[in-house]
Amino acid sequence: MFDDLDLTSIRDENTRELVGRLLNLVEKLTADLRDAQAEIQRLRDENNRLKGEQGKPKIKGNTPKPAVEDHSSEKERRKPRQRHKSSKKADIHIDREQKLEVDKALLPEDAEFKGWEDVVVQDIRLGTDNVLFHKERYYSRSRRQSYQAELPRGYNGQYGPGIQAVVLTFYYGMQASEPKILEFLENVGIRISKGEISHWLIQARERFHEEKDAVYEAGLVSSPYQQTDDTLTRVDGQNQHCHVVCNPVYTAYHTRPSKERLTVLDVLRNGRQRMFRLNEEALGYLESQLKWSKAVWGTLQSWVAEQDLDEPTFLKRLDAALPGLGKQHRKLLIDAAAVAAYHAETGSPVVQALICDDAPQFNWLARRMMQCWVHEGRHYKKLSPVVALHRAQLDRFLKRFWEYYDQLLVYRQAPTAQERQRLQTEFDRLFAPNTGYQELDKRITKQDPSQKREFVVGAEISRTSLTQQCG
Repeated sequence: MFDDLDLTSIRDENTRELVGRLLNLVEKLTADLRDAQAEIQRLRDENNRLKGEQGKPKIKGNTPKPAVEDHSSEKERRKPRQRHKSSKKADIHIDREQKLEVDKALLPEDAEFKGWEDVVVQDIRLGTDNVLFHKERYYSRSRRQSYQAELPRGYNGQYGPGIQAVVLTFYYGMQASEPKILEFLENVGIRISKGEISHWLIQARERFHEEKDAVYEAGLVSSPYQQTDDTLTRVDGQNQHCHVVCNPVYTAYHTRPSKERLTVLDVLRNGRQRMFRLNEEALGYLESQLKWSKAVWGTLQSWVAEQDLDEPTFLKRLDAALPGLGKQHRKLLIDAAAVAAYHAETGSPVVQALICDDAPQFNWLARRMMQCWVHEGRHYKKLSPVVALHRAQLDRFLKRFWEYYDQLLVYRQAPTAQERQRLQTEFDRLFAPNTGYQELDKRITKQDPSQKREFVVGAEISRTSLTQQCG
């Protein structure tokens, strides 16, 4: 539409501005028409279903399978990067060395020795490492007590740590069945029952949970920020959510039934007992989100204290003092008190900066909130302008958006003060809402002063900033 329209050819400024407004009105009316058509179709389908008929079928078109599997949804992230191929032999561990000599009977009389040629050959040996331990035993007559040497660490019962590691790797890492694992062990020479393998896979998990918790706790304190997101997953036929928490040195996965704010908070706290604190910070969250009656607000203010309450105590107090509190107000109050208690924790890792998308369940969780650059880019791709001029403006913005992203990646490898200043200036230019395409300008500003974008690189983090640390 209006493919040949060039606003710069209109000399009169007022006329040019008026035409620009009309084009944006066309965009708005077109978007409203799309929404109305979708709603009309939905109502038609619902009407047909109520009459015992079928709605309009949803038939998806064939999608060509990519040559190389890539789970990234942004083609801009699949740009080829310069890579340096390392030697395969550089990291090969040498277990033994063997000299190979030429049969002297095959050599002519004038043959001269010219040194050795090294050839690395990789191989693997599968066999048993059965150990007969001779354990010392002592007996004290005076104490009537026996003393016996302990098995080395990792040895439990009749099987060593190597067998248990192989079973877990085959089952979880290679998706091998228990019968095939048993068959492999028997071929190697291990005598073991099906029940023992099943016990390792199903019951003896305590030490692995302890190790997982230790790794996660170490990851939470390993950097000044964490990144999180969630995705739908199926568990026993039921929809649940897989929460991912990570930074450049680790990644942790937690599957939970929901993705509400308290659940995300439980994940960040690694499942510790929920605590609640109604202090000034919590009241600040409440006041900024909803209107409260004078009576309820007076009650809440009377509770203000730097004191933690466990979940049963807090909910009992809430039910007794505010039994008629609405569902929305109640949930917000519980969330705010839980977040305030989390921020006041000592002795456990508290995430100071969180990178995520702009989903509401992530609000408040960290004192400094950052939005992933890639998630931000997806909002602009959802715009569907019908005016050719607006399509061109959107394409130019997206081109600059991803070019700036590439510059951030380069800067992160070798940061300098001069380059930081240049990037900061370029950042302000990129997100200046003066494109002329109204929907794009709204997306840039988000029509909320508290969500103003700020430049951030490295550890200097601001609550509502965009960042180059992307997923």
